[in-house]
Amino acid sequence: MKKKDIADIRKRFKLDTDLLKIAEIYNVYIQKESSEIFHEESRSFSLLDREQQELFLANFKKVLGGKLDQKLFDVKFQPQEEGQTDHTQHLLYEGLETEDEAEWKSNMQEIALKMVQDTQYEKDMVVTFIRGNYFKTTKRQPDETEIDMRDEVFTTPFILCSMNQTELPKSSLVFDFVEKEFKSNVVMDPVIKLTSPIGGFLFPSFKDNAADIHHILYAASKANKPDFQFIENVLNGDEIMTAEEDKAVFEEIVKTVIGEEVNSRTLANVYDEINSMLAAEEDDEEESTPTLDAKEVERVLKASGVKDLSTDKVERAFQQVVEDRSYEMKASHVVPSYESKSIKISTKVADIKISPQDLRYVKEVNYNGKRCLLIEVEEDTIIEGFKLLPEELLE
Repeated sequence: MKKKDIADIRKRFKLDTDLLKIAEIYNVYIQKESSEIFHEESRSFSLLDREQQELFLANFKKVLGGKLDQKLFDVKFQPQEEGQTDHTQHLLYEGLETEDEAEWKSNMQEIALKMVQDTQYEKDMVVTFIRGNYFKTTKRQPDETEIDMRDEVFTTPFILCSMNQTELPKSSLVFDFVEKEFKSNVVMDPVIKLTSPIGGFLFPSFKDNAADIHHILYAASKANKPDFQFIENVLNGDEIMTAEEDKAVFEEIVKTVIGEEVNSRTLANVYDEINSMLAAEEDDEEESTPTLDAKEVERVLKASGVKDLSTDKVERAFQQVVEDRSYEMKASHVVPSYESKSIKISTKVADIKISPQDLRYVKEVNYNGKRCLLIEVEEDTIIEGFKLLPEELLE
């Protein structure tokens, strides 16, 4: 899935819209001690009272919140073995297609049990499944909320899952207006933390108005902290790489090619080249995802002023770092946020934050036998409200 696809379906989780309709909601309560289903409930979503609908819709939006490859991951299913019926892709597809409510519940229950089969959660957990239809039109204005009969509409059936922990409310002191006395208020009913889901997924993945049943959008609890065991054992998905891991791979490959030391201008040029690739992506109506393979890394480094490069040298670096000469990294993963102060320069004296586009104005120089950090500025330097006086120390 692409970020624009996720953003579009995410904003449709609201009341009184005809662009997303939820048919059924199925809740499963699992106790931490037994890792078994304590209670289950299946209802038509429209039969929930309005307040409950709002709480769940806000929760579903939370599941789909976050950046791609950091908190949300487009996961490809592993191939199914012949005759395999407990594969999650099979269970979800059958659950999506069936009109038998008992079969829908049975398939979702089996997925819920897979979640606790090899994992012991610290608290009781509620797993929620919804089944519905998402409508996307191709001819409409951004502020339109209703479907016009003249619109071309793409309909995508979907299943969304949310995982939420529970907690017991804290005891409190209340004042009873009837009895006119203070009382302790002890509530034993667990509270479902709908404001902070610990995971979930959306099936199928889709892009360009077409469903992709071979991929599933997985939502992690925290950025760059996917549950790899969940992806493999519960979703039956292939291995993934986070944006953080891709960035680390890129840095190691570059270090292997050019060494540990680099001047700020070369590094700034590298970021400029990659950012140009991303800018071209934004102008591309197809929104293709630019990637960095060995050939592209070689081109970027040459354009950045690195000398003595060869295709074989770069490919050997890929082989050494990831053991795959054909490995590709998403360009968006390896360059820091270009216009924000996303680069941290660490020294014993101070930590400085700077944007990649301003990195060329930072240099390390030698003055009187001492290593100094030189920052070229075009305006006054302010420290704690005081304007810093220039000192003519460098010749």
